[in-house]
Amino acid sequence: MNSIKVPYTMEISSLQNPRVKQWTGLLDKKGRDKEGHFLIEGLHLVQEALRSDIQPYTVVYSAERERPSEELRALLVLAAEQRIECVGVSESVLAKCTDTQTPQPVFAVMPKLPWKPEHVLKASASGGLVVVIDGVQDPGNLGTIIRSADAVGASGVLLGKGTVDLYNPKTVRSTMGSLFHLPIAQGVLTEWLPQAADTGVGIVTTSLQGAVSCYDYDFRGPTWIVIGNEGQGVSEEVRALTGQHVLIPMQGRAESLNAAMAATVILFEAMRQRQSR
Repeated sequence: MNSIKVPYTMEISSLQNPRVKQWTGLLDKKGRDKEGHFLIEGLHLVQEALRSDIQPYTVVYSAERERPSEELRALLVLAAEQRIECVGVSESVLAKCTDTQTPQPVFAVMPKLPWKPEHVLKASASGGLVVVIDGVQDPGNLGTIIRSADAVGASGVLLGKGTVDLYNPKTVRSTMGSLFHLPIAQGVLTEWLPQAADTGVGIVTTSLQGAVSCYDYDFRGPTWIVIGNEGQGVSEEVRALTGQHVLIPMQGRAESLNAAMAATVILFEAMRQRQSR
């Protein structure tokens, strides 16, 4: 194999290698929960991780491609400079350990994010904006919501019971690296929503029967926006803890927007109001 010469490099070509089996196990939630690790795939995500405060344990790259890109070379040099292990592997190993149909030239093994609900609550204390997820099931929707939250400068994201796994490979890819940019925690919503309300946070959720247009609601104070399941919406137990229901006015014939689109519309309206105050 034609190796990219960087420090701390070894090569693995066998699919039976114990490390390959360990990495492959991280494609499943059970394996991720057991190890406390997850995988990120592709140049962009690994670059974002290397720039973040949450460093990869290992960067794994293809050592068989004849002409690795300058971008990949630079990434490996950066990882080596940070004393992160870089492992060259065969294409067959790369394909075995990744979730995409066409394997990316690099993936990394990451520790799960360290954030707890109290970090999200603290981050929202001074007028913050938090997205609360109540049972969103589609990994692409969750990833897009996190990306939108990052785009508007939200303080954090809180994931409730029944929500798709944050570390699902499709969710991770959909965030486009935004999961490294803001606190994202998992918690019991019936416990944390009342705590947030007690600190003066406005708890808002979307509803087709909402009494207030999202363009009329005042998002300039500390606000937690609850986004519910794609089919069932916000659960009854969580809805009972929200202070205001808002709707997104629509002029066409569509009955509703999907969870990610609705969250994005409301988040950008909140950002617009906050920028104009």
